[in-house]
Amino acid sequence: MNSDRLVAGLDIGSAKTTAIIAEVVGDLPRHPTIKVLGVGQARTTGMRRGIVSDIEETTRSIRKALQDAERMAGATITEVYCGIAGEHVRAMTSKGIVAVSSDEIHKPDVDRANEVARAQAIPQDRELLHAIPQEYTVDKDTGIRDPIGMSGTRLETEMYLVTIGSSPAINLRKSVERAGYKVRELVLEPLASALAVLTEDEKELGVALVEMGAGTTDLAVFHEGKIRHLGTIAFGGNNVTSDIVHGLGVTQADAERLK
Repeated sequence: MNSDRLVAGLDIGSAKTTAIIAEVVGDLPRHPTIKVLGVGQARTTGMRRGIVSDIEETTRSIRKALQDAERMAGATITEVYCGIAGEHVRAMTSKGIVAVSSDEIHKPDVDRANEVARAQAIPQDRELLHAIPQEYTVDKDTGIRDPIGMSGTRLETEMYLVTIGSSPAINLRKSVERAGYKVRELVLEPLASALAVLTEDEKELGVALVEMGAGTTDLAVFHEGKIRHLGTIAFGGNNVTSDIVHGLGVTQADAERLK
């Protein structure tokens, strides 16, 4: 087992915390594949609708899930990719325009255009999570996916910016760090799910990914291969369970089984 190829993922939901440790195998970087080595799970009591409500309780859940995954994998990790979601997530479209440095567009031109689009003013109480290029325009030609090698004098990029609340992000990182680990990167959960389960054809034709958790339901809409909309609804499996309890007069455990 090559420790340099180990990756760990952490999903902290309102009802349970799940951890996974895997090894990146295959032909890197062209055809990487993932070999799952260990998984761990713990009940969550310190999260509410995607936001940390009790750091100590959340820390305990994270520690148990990751330690269980480490025992199964027979390996120790120090960094994790941590999922984040919730009503504090926002998305917007930004554009960046640059003059092309020569007759042909090169990667540095694309990087400059992307950087201009990424430099959109973000409020102090928010932080940029993802900057996803949507399409490019070369002079007056629109809808270009990869402009490198094309001729033109003006390059414009359209970028989808995803931002999150600074406080929820800080508290999430703090919970992971108190458990003894470091957050390598925060990842938006519906985007991660989309990468895992949607095919390129589905995203091209148009598809909505709906992910219902205990506290919230996340939505990601794709069309023409691009992310078009992200949303979170403050309704989840706990609401369904509560309705069954009150509607049928049964216990919480029975309501969970009926659901």
